[in-house]
Amino acid sequence: MTRVSTAPLYSAETIAIGSELLVGGRSDSNSLFIADALAAIGVEVRFKSIVGDDEGDIGHALKIARHRAGIVIMTGGLGPTVDDCTREAVAATTGSRLARRKEALEGMAARLAQWGRVPNRGQLRQALIPAKAMVLPNPVGSAPGFMLRWRGTQIVALPGVPSEMRAMMEQSVIPLMRAHLGRSKGPRPQPVTRMVFHTWGLPEAEIDTKLERLIPKRGPIALGLLASPTGVLVSLTTKAAGSKKGDRLPSLVEAVRQRLREWIYAEGHDTMEEVVGRLLVERKRTIAVAESCTGGLIGHRLTMVPGSSAYVDRGAICYSNRAKTDMLGVPANLIAQHGAVSREVAQAMATGMRERAGVSVALSVTGIAGPGGATDTKPVGLVYIGLDGGPGETRTKECRFHGDRSVIKQRAAQAALDMLRRWLIQRG
Repeated sequence: MTRVSTAPLYSAETIAIGSELLVGGRSDSNSLFIADALAAIGVEVRFKSIVGDDEGDIGHALKIARHRAGIVIMTGGLGPTVDDCTREAVAATTGSRLARRKEALEGMAARLAQWGRVPNRGQLRQALIPAKAMVLPNPVGSAPGFMLRWRGTQIVALPGVPSEMRAMMEQSVIPLMRAHLGRSKGPRPQPVTRMVFHTWGLPEAEIDTKLERLIPKRGPIALGLLASPTGVLVSLTTKAAGSKKGDRLPSLVEAVRQRLREWIYAEGHDTMEEVVGRLLVERKRTIAVAESCTGGLIGHRLTMVPGSSAYVDRGAICYSNRAKTDMLGVPANLIAQHGAVSREVAQAMATGMRERAGVSVALSVTGIAGPGGATDTKPVGLVYIGLDGGPGETRTKECRFHGDRSVIKQRAAQAALDMLRRWLIQRG
């Protein structure tokens, strides 16, 4: 007897596939995008799983997911190498043999032809799709995805590359899911409304205290806090927006804004670098960056924004003391007197960069990212940020961060961009 899933139709689970996700090599960012995309059509992601590149483990995770979610979206394991076994795992678990699908092969060959290549033996494996599945075209990369229904659960397999996964979600999966849900019996799903605030400068515990008693427990609106090296994300989530139960959402959104005020640097999907970029354009300012401990991370983030050539002039990685002197004109005796990690050197770096670049404002960072390099008076995580916006427009800031080397660099870059953001706002 075939058992049909008893999981709620409007619930979902994501399964991220890849052994590198289990050993610290790479983090899973796909599930957050998938959760937001599904929420817009009334589907709530209730579970998230991560599994390595093992056919048996993938099949086991899929069997578990089927019992607790009406929709299962898998990402990863669709590539051409021997460790990519999602296709085989889904076929074996669902009892659907693998077949070389014409539409998958043609789509992959056409994409490779655009890159001046032809499918090799490994890439031909990517055209093997479970026979019962619908092939999902990949408008960005070469690996096709697929969708099939198994025992009442809708299963979707997508590549793990974020740009490919996002394009396929937007162009194929969401339209198909919306149509599928529209044909289902019973009440229509209510879109999940989620208001997101990005904050920097307050730890999670302090934000929790500031928002204390704002959201009633077990009410239709849920408060969420998520800490990361780039700040704390605050969210208000409800399925009752526009209804009598959810009519408090606008007032609660405004209350969060009032309680967190200047610590909110963005709402929605905006990043710190996008906010800073808009401010630079609005105020007709140009910027140059001098980085020591962040190693170019600030410049990288600024230039990730399309159109950033309108305001980013240049950046320099001045890692050694000699580089600070040669490239920025920081006096050697200043470094000898105060140390490379000091308020005085951070300011001299910013001023030297602004004068040499001829820009409106320059930003600098110098610090100890660790794990070595610390002294009794200058611990790991000590960072100084400098800003020079012209005569009378200089400032520095001392920060003390915790975490490993990567986290300290991320926090230092975020703090520097936030310092620039606040300065730009004040200069109207």
